[in-house]
Amino acid sequence: FDPRTFPSQLFWLAVTFGALYFLMARIALPRIGEVIEERRDRIQRDLDEASRLKAETDAALKAYEQSLADARGKAQGLAKETRDRLAAETDAERHRVEGELNAKLAETEKQIAATKARALASVDEIAASTAADVVSLLTGKGASDDEVRQALAKARAG
Repeated sequence: FDPRTFPSQLFWLAVTFGALYFLMARIALPRIGEVIEERRDRIQRDLDEASRLKAETDAALKAYEQSLADARGKAQGLAKETRDRLAAETDAERHRVEGELNAKLAETEKQIAATKARALASVDEIAASTAADVVSLLTGKGASDDEVRQALAKARAG
């Protein structure tokens, strides 16, 4: 260490430091500041764009969900309408078939009643004829039709 060179070294240190300070303060730092500011602006623009796109996405999603809900409602309405229409058609067909069956049943009951009446009318004649034949075989005498009918009427009454 040579202390005689200290003043010149201090002078050049001050000159170099001053020049370096001037260069940094006037040239390098403003450029770095501009780059930082530009990056900050770009980041802010990107964030703003992301917010805008998110809002658009949310709006599109809401519209999609609304249209989906509308479509579901419409489908349920159509299904209910179809069910109701088919139920009405089925009920109408069932009533028509029941009416036809009731008409056929009534007609059949009339035929059965007529057949029964005819059968019962001929039963009296068959019973009278059979009774006359039985009396004739047992007694050896023939019975008149009036006597046989009176006896049958008396037997039915009593």
